[in-house]
Amino acid sequence: MRKGIINGALFIFVTLTAVAVDQLSKAYIARYMQPGDSLAIIPGIFHITYVRNPGAAFGIFAHHTEFFITTAILFLFVVLGLLFYLPTNPKVTIPMSILTGGVLGNMIDRLRTRYVVDFIDFRIWPVLNVADIFIFIGAVFIFIYLFTKGGVKEIG
Repeated sequence: MRKGIINGALFIFVTLTAVAVDQLSKAYIARYMQPGDSLAIIPGIFHITYVRNPGAAFGIFAHHTEFFITTAILFLFVVLGLLFYLPTNPKVTIPMSILTGGVLGNMIDRLRTRYVVDFIDFRIWPVLNVADIFIFIGAVFIFIYLFTKGGVKEIG
């Protein structure tokens, strides 16, 4: 029982930290830049570019806010359900909480403004934000955990 409480506390702490980092970074960009502004950090390679994105990556499904919010809510229900079945292991809990923090960060934007603030611009990929990075990192580490020795066996 104690291990489950510690695991739950870890999940909540990491999730809320991820949401805070995401929301603070977006608030900073929105406060000090105008949409379309771009600041070259490494010219031609890495820029800070303020974009208001009403869609997903590459701008797909633009202005389908209800779809994104519904998907995020369904994801959150699945994650909360999985927390009861997945092992109480930081190798699972931390990536799940990072992923959840990213989903919540973008969902907060969509609920508040109907778009997400994107600003990380590598010039070879669509402009993204901290929440997008958290979603990617969390998904990669969950995938690695599941498909390395013991991951699938431990869950099954």
